[in-house]
Amino acid sequence: ECDWLPGCEAWITDLRDRYDWDYLIGSVHYINDGEAWDFDNPKWVGSKWAEADVEQVWKKYWQSYIDMADSGLFDVLGHPDLIKKFGYKPEGDLSRFYEPVIDAISASGSIIELNTAGWHKPCAEQYPHSEFLELARDGGIDLIISSDAHSPNEVARDFSKAIEVAKNAGYVETTLINQGQRSFQSLG
Repeated sequence: ECDWLPGCEAWITDLRDRYDWDYLIGSVHYINDGEAWDFDNPKWVGSKWAEADVEQVWKKYWQSYIDMADSGLFDVLGHPDLIKKFGYKPEGDLSRFYEPVIDAISASGSIIELNTAGWHKPCAEQYPHSEFLELARDGGIDLIISSDAHSPNEVARDFSKAIEVAKNAGYVETTLINQGQRSFQSLG
């Protein structure tokens, strides 16, 4: 998993060329707020997040996600709506953020990740939201399922639940990647 940091494209390209990776996952963990802000760090809850204009933060996040998709550097785009981790969401219909991102991901040919870690965070839902998944499916975007494990007991955590969420969004298969080559497995 590689952080998407604008200006680091040459470094990521060099990294990609160093090894025969199966795939690279690109993720947005920082947005530019005058400086790089690691918005998913719990230290900002109650301070920076409490003072933030959530609408503007979401706009910056999703623009970074579009830029990452447009870069073409990653096979998989990780936890699409990580920005909701602590439950901060703008008012209204969130499809205004999702639709432009879906267009960019579809054009890039990248795969998205259905990440189960969100069920164990303050937002208490998978990344991405079911509405995003439905739009992605309608956009012909392939899907992988990931637990984003940070310890051995988290590997494949909640996969049964994730499979049901994926199926409810209209997915019938998940993507497997070996040395950059895609194959598919039925969600059965």
